Amino acid sequence: MLTLALFPGVGLLAQAVPARPTVKQVKADMKRVADWQIGHFADEFRIRRGKKPPRGLGDWTNGALYVGMVKWAEIAGDDAYYGWLKKLSERQQWKLPQRVYHADDHCVGQLYLELYRKYGEAHMIAPTQAQLDRIMAATPTRDLKWKHVVSQDRWSWCDALFMAPPLWAKMSAVADDPKYRDWMFHEFQATTDYLFDKEEQLYFRDSRFFDQRHDGNKVFWARGNGWVFGGLALILPEIPKPSEQYDYFVGIYKQMAEKLVSIQTPEGYWPMSLLEADAYPTPETSGTGFNCFGLAWGINNGVLDRATYEPAVLKAWSALTRCITEEGMLGYVQPIGAAPGQAWPDKTEVYGAGAFLAAGAELVHLLEK
Repeated sequence: MLTLALFPGVGLLAQAVPARPTVKQVKADMKRVADWQIGHFADEFRIRRGKKPPRGLGDWTNGALYVGMVKWAEIAGDDAYYGWLKKLSERQQWKLPQRVYHADDHCVGQLYLELYRKYGEAHMIAPTQAQLDRIMAATPTRDLKWKHVVSQDRWSWCDALFMAPPLWAKMSAVADDPKYRDWMFHEFQATTDYLFDKEEQLYFRDSRFFDQRHDGNKVFWARGNGWVFGGLALILPEIPKPSEQYDYFVGIYKQMAEKLVSIQTPEGYWPMSLLEADAYPTPETSGTGFNCFGLAWGINNGVLDRATYEPAVLKAWSALTRCITEEGMLGYVQPIGAAPGQAWPDKTEVYGAGAFLAAGAELVHLLEK
């Protein structure tokens, strides 16, 4: 079994709540990670050439990176980051990937809507809006039991709640039309009714995990729940309040926040299997990043009590920054998967950087208050 002792730079001992970093320090770390990721962005295409089909610019992995990168662009004081994102979107012709219903292929649309909010050019969102209209006109009705390809026309896995629902919520806000939000709300409820464990206040990744146990523990994947929790922090700003929908989403959000803080490790991470810290001692930064982002958002927006939840944010951010290499790469990102696994100090993925940048942006807002 891997242990923290194998990983230089990551402390074994429990970390006391660290002092608040300065805004300057947070932005400096964000810039290092953002610049490294942009500089190495083409690597993911080269690495997979000859082994797997190269990822497209609209792949869900990149879509998650863009979520964080656009938040960094908002506070960086340098429009070059917006320029980079705009250029990538133009190469995509502002279109979603080919799978009409698949949530993973909707994630990149969140970037298009944020760029539309900045630039106001209608062609940036027209293809996405047309595809959402097409989906609503022929909504899939199959059940949510995990059957891999045939079950992915609906949100039958918890990751999907990050990929697609924020896009629908943003489209409602941008188009000033509740039909997108209402459709999303119905589907989100169906997925939550199916995958949310009310006892543990966490989401199963998909139906295959309902009866799985490891040493008697239910298996709740850290990044999977990070996808949901981070997704809620993207959805809630787009929902009118007071409203039934806002109350619903904030209710789930608060349950998850309470649970997540209670199981954060003393080192500041969340273990890859959330109820099994002893079995998964290796740091993991993608789930931790999304949880840090979600908690900081709640404090900033008056949903969570600052005195109660800020220590968890500060510990998580400190843990994340300890995993940045000298060159600026965020390490310990669990590879693509659907269950708890392994992570390494010299391995990264673009979605890990996206989570880190989203967390950093919310921490900057928290520190500025």
